[in-house]
Amino acid sequence: MIGDMKIGVLGLGFMGSTHLQAWSKIPQAELFAVLDKNETRLSGDLSSIQGNLGGPGIRMDFSAIRKYCSIDAILDDPDVEAVDICLPTFLHTQTTIQALRAGKHVLCEKPMALHGINADAMIAEAERAGRILMVAQVLRFFPAYCELYRLVKSGRLGPIRSALFRRRTAVPAWWEPSEMNKQKSGGAIFDLLIHDVDQSQHLFGVPEAVSSAGYEDMSGGIDTIVSEFHYPAIGHVTIAGGWFHRGEYPFSMEFTVVGDQGVVEYSSAGRPPTVYWSDGRREPLILEEKDGYQAELEYFLGCCQEGRPPAECMPAESSLAVKLTNLMVEAREKKGEQLRCPF
Repeated sequence: MIGDMKIGVLGLGFMGSTHLQAWSKIPQAELFAVLDKNETRLSGDLSSIQGNLGGPGIRMDFSAIRKYCSIDAILDDPDVEAVDICLPTFLHTQTTIQALRAGKHVLCEKPMALHGINADAMIAEAERAGRILMVAQVLRFFPAYCELYRLVKSGRLGPIRSALFRRRTAVPAWWEPSEMNKQKSGGAIFDLLIHDVDQSQHLFGVPEAVSSAGYEDMSGGIDTIVSEFHYPAIGHVTIAGGWFHRGEYPFSMEFTVVGDQGVVEYSSAGRPPTVYWSDGRREPLILEEKDGYQAELEYFLGCCQEGRPPAECMPAESSLAVKLTNLMVEAREKKGEQLRCPF
């Protein structure tokens, strides 16, 4: 029987807190060490944490957990077998490579990096180290998006003619000022829409070209985009959203996929995933009752314990999402001009 794997979580902000709660539900994993520069969080008091998904912060018992405030120190701990990197985006590449060189398996929160060359360097290091690297593209494990994938790939919708993925919210009020620096965070497009970019290429592959329009005013709290991914066999695939406001504005995510035989639609704002068939039938999709974050972490853990590549969420595809997201942002600056995908 495979023993429990000792996990270190790096970064105890919104996503780190979310992952901590999911790890605590997985009996094959031992939450062994945590890292944060904030002493209150290191004490287990995460009550001040905010995030898109709402809900109060939590308090956890860290009395039996090793606590670190230095990345070097936690990665030098020989007992830590795998790390879950939930640090700010600009630290992902450096920390991932350092962790792989220290012999750790790595789950890195999205976005993998801000530049394709850095994402590819992370993949190359994992191959050299002989360790598992996976990026936390959690939509691949969210039940509604899993059902969408199965439905599209089954062919039951017929040829796909149109797809829309939308995601929007207010500026993250919990971000530190440094994270509002676009060079460090990538802004709303990398923070939010890389999820939907990954979904598009997961479902339909690499587009031939990308065009975009939108508006960016990071200081004013607006960073929006509407992008078209141009596929020869699909009328259009649209990815839209971003940060809409600096104050109160609710988070929501949604998709609509149109095929010859039916339309499947979902919105987190109160429309459960449903197929509207061309013969007039309406079919609610039956979703697995499992938390997507827990499913994601369990999958990563199984890959580590069994020494198998994460075929359901390959890092090469996460790198591709980074490259496509950069192309979206570049296309926004061209105000509608189609940019061909060079990869």
